[in-house]
Amino acid sequence: MKKIILPLSIAATLLSACGTEKKINQEEQMPVVFQYPETKKDTTKDTYFGTTVSDSYRWLEDDRSAETESWVKAENEVTFNYLKAIPYREELKNQLEKVWNYEKLSRPFKEGDYTYFYKNDGLQNQYVVYRKKEGEEKDNVFIDPNTFSEDGTVSMAGLNFSKDGSRAAYLISEGGSDWRKIIVIDTESKKAIEDTLQNVKFSGVTWKGNDGFYYSSYDKPEGSELSAKTDQHKLYFHKVGTPQSEDEVIFGATAEQKHRYIGGYLTEDENYLLISASNSTSGNKLFMKDLSKKDAPLITVVDNEDSDTYVMTNEGSKLYLVTNLDAPNKKVVTVDASNPTPENWKDVIAHTRNVLSASSGGGYLFAEYMVDAISKVVQYDMNGKEVREIKLPGVGSAGGFGGKKEESEMYFSFTNYNTPSSIYKFDAETGKYESYWKPAIDFNSDNYESKQVFYTSKDGTKIPMIITYKKGTELNGKNPTILYGYGGFNVSLTPSFSVVNSVWLEQGGVYAVANLRGGGEYGKEWHDAGTQLKKQNVFDDFIAAAEFLISENYTSSDYLAIKGGSNGGLLVGATMTQRPELMKVAIPAVGVLDMLRYHTFTAGAGWAYDYGTSEQSKEMFEYIKNYSPVHNVKKEVSYPATLVVTGDHDDRVVPAHSFKFAAELQEKNKGDNPVMIRIETDAGHGAGKPTSKTIEENADIFAFILYNMGFKTLLKK
Repeated sequence: MKKIILPLSIAATLLSACGTEKKINQEEQMPVVFQYPETKKDTTKDTYFGTTVSDSYRWLEDDRSAETESWVKAENEVTFNYLKAIPYREELKNQLEKVWNYEKLSRPFKEGDYTYFYKNDGLQNQYVVYRKKEGEEKDNVFIDPNTFSEDGTVSMAGLNFSKDGSRAAYLISEGGSDWRKIIVIDTESKKAIEDTLQNVKFSGVTWKGNDGFYYSSYDKPEGSELSAKTDQHKLYFHKVGTPQSEDEVIFGATAEQKHRYIGGYLTEDENYLLISASNSTSGNKLFMKDLSKKDAPLITVVDNEDSDTYVMTNEGSKLYLVTNLDAPNKKVVTVDASNPTPENWKDVIAHTRNVLSASSGGGYLFAEYMVDAISKVVQYDMNGKEVREIKLPGVGSAGGFGGKKEESEMYFSFTNYNTPSSIYKFDAETGKYESYWKPAIDFNSDNYESKQVFYTSKDGTKIPMIITYKKGTELNGKNPTILYGYGGFNVSLTPSFSVVNSVWLEQGGVYAVANLRGGGEYGKEWHDAGTQLKKQNVFDDFIAAAEFLISENYTSSDYLAIKGGSNGGLLVGATMTQRPELMKVAIPAVGVLDMLRYHTFTAGAGWAYDYGTSEQSKEMFEYIKNYSPVHNVKKEVSYPATLVVTGDHDDRVVPAHSFKFAAELQEKNKGDNPVMIRIETDAGHGAGKPTSKTIEENADIFAFILYNMGFKTLLKK
């Protein structure tokens, strides 16, 4: 059992609210003493294309075993004892609670006779759904998920209304799992009108009239529901008042219709059913059925998964589709439903050099473009004629600009890294908008600035990065800095405010976000440049971001932490094993870390577009093995102080990834930097996590980062 005696070096500075350098007294800190739990090794081996690979911690994949449960408890005991010893951990938690405690509101939306919205009074674990009728002064609680469980770990994961608003179906998640339940209610009485639907996964709910709705799920897997492979998705129609066992399979029942992800949705007039089917997280087939005609056949719109295509809206038989087919940054096309295949498509909003997100509402089309990850919004009529560019409140990210056809009044939100999200009421006819709601948060945006830079990656590619910090910050190489990234799955990191990061900024920290290849900031080509045999580009981009921050004296290796979650957890794991000397602290959260076996769990096989698989080819196996974090932890290497973060109910990226990575690091790490794993109980991949757990987790992360950078104390604000 490895014992670590960790005397913290005396730091030359301490964090302050004004970000200035201050001397601390020269008292030696008490050493932190801890022992890692004993983690047994077994002799499991796999052979890939003639190469044998050991998997010494395979037993940790069994999330139902008593041995794994005991290991989790032992690791958590060490981790939380360590965190509790950090003198300012509680103070950070109090600061997070203080800033977090303000009213938060969603954009309102109309259903039937009511206007609905989500609200959190401040520190509520879950957002509450409110509503009111036209002319009413008081908002009334419609659904309060905080009543679902005492600790807030049961959350609402979706809410959908029938067209007239008289019925609703909401999904709940227990402990953060992707498996859901559906509860159907009468909206006037708010009472359930039938038995709860069980075992629903990766699904929305789309009502057809008031009689029933479409939803998607898998057959319940054999073995652990949290880790066993789920492979064949199915689209069902549930008729209200009938048992779930009688639900009709609409698509996905046969071998010919087998896909990992299937979703069904209707046009607003409910005349057309659209079915999207795919086997990976990129690209989909598209099918359509005219429900206005009796016994109409299912028509194939797109017969391959080489592009992403969906129907946005319609005017009678005229369909409006958003696609990246022959348009890597997306465009909007129209086609008649009688002949909907691509050769008949006509451009309405043409492809441009900027990535398009399109929406419709009030009889108009709205194009939100990403210009170097910054929002630009243009309004068009239904024929594709530009009406106006909508001048946004500032430089940042806009969301919304959509609604029902008859609604000319709609809402949008605006935010950036140092501006809390605000809501604006927009008139689609005049193009004018006014402030609808602004948060009363204890954070002064005027004290901070965000700067976008472009740095050069290893192969010469220019990469954008936004750096946020307190005005007047001295670039002396001693600023504690968090570098955050994702770099995958076409996900774009656009500027948005975070309560958590505001506390980091108030303590004088620098927060940097790099827009790496693999993301969607510059469209499909940018995404593809960070996938499969080009995945190393993503890690090189992140490493170059760290080197830029150091070379420009924002920070230095002694004051740099790298952080990322999910695919971003892979990013952190790969970066810290390739360049362990580059950063002082690493925070891989809910990470994909065993790249040779990720596709054998839950729906992981669907990530192969980004990663490839170890079984795909010898070339792919060798490429993946060369960066897989679990397989690249080496003996006699000093790794940065590491806090691995995961949840015991994560059935998206199973916690075995994190378990194995932590075990490898604890066994092989040469230096005295601590390697801890924080395993949240009754928590999943992140969605629906209660506020209390989110605050505690982030207080622990900040405390771990600062403590291992050598900071002895904090100054209060």
